[in-house]
Amino acid sequence: MISSSRTASGGRPRLDKLEPPVQGLILDGDGVLWRESEPIGDLAAVFQAISRMQLAVTIATNNAMKTVDEYLVKLRGLGVALEPWQIVTAGEATADTLASEFPRRGSVFVVGEHGLRHALRECGFDVVVDSVLPHEYVAVVAGIDQDFSYAKLQSASTLIRAGIPFYGTNPDPTFPTPHGLVPGAGAILAAIAAASGRQPAVVGKPSPLLFQIAARRMKLGAENLLVVGDRLETDIAGGQAFGARTALVLSGVSTEEQAAAWRPPPTFVASDLGDILGA
Repeated sequence: MISSSRTASGGRPRLDKLEPPVQGLILDGDGVLWRESEPIGDLAAVFQAISRMQLAVTIATNNAMKTVDEYLVKLRGLGVALEPWQIVTAGEATADTLASEFPRRGSVFVVGEHGLRHALRECGFDVVVDSVLPHEYVAVVAGIDQDFSYAKLQSASTLIRAGIPFYGTNPDPTFPTPHGLVPGAGAILAAIAAASGRQPAVVGKPSPLLFQIAARRMKLGAENLLVVGDRLETDIAGGQAFGARTALVLSGVSTEEQAAAWRPPPTFVASDLGDILGA
């Protein structure tokens, strides 16, 4: 199943017939390529189709749990070989954002997994995860954290109420797994925001930064890119604001009924990535 409200004839839209031509793909990870450790479809065949169509490709994920190297290992296990530059994570983008805003670096209190912590350390920040003293902090940074606790909530909210800037990796309240939806970074950000009375500056999608990084690495403009995601309010909204064509796949979070009500509609609505590519 693939549909598009922009197809006047009502026939099956063709990716290779769009104008201006699509020359590159920006793919989400969770819900598009995999659900935790399970692939969605035959990913080896999907990426072979991408290669045959001579499309550039990057993966831009809001999930900051893993490092780029860990994502490359995960993909190899799913039959896909990519280069490090083809992976853009919200953890990387958050670290780059803080490096720009705090050029002298400093200590950051982090609620998050090792992927986010690694990215911040690589950018020269002192990462603190278990105590707010005796450090002086430049920021509080939060993302998904499977060890989230009341103590972390208390530490983060205390610092934020004291005036320390608050950053979030992404607003996704959930992400898909083989067992259904589970809490995401947005759920943790909501808890900290409620406790501190402050909303975070969010770096990941629907903010344009991940799309900008991916487009720059592929040396393509938004008009020649197709953004593929499973969540309307982040992947599709962000891709549309960026100026790219968009494709919603129904293999993750958002539903066909939600897609029908979305304005402006995605360029494509498809069952999965392979459906878009004919793979």
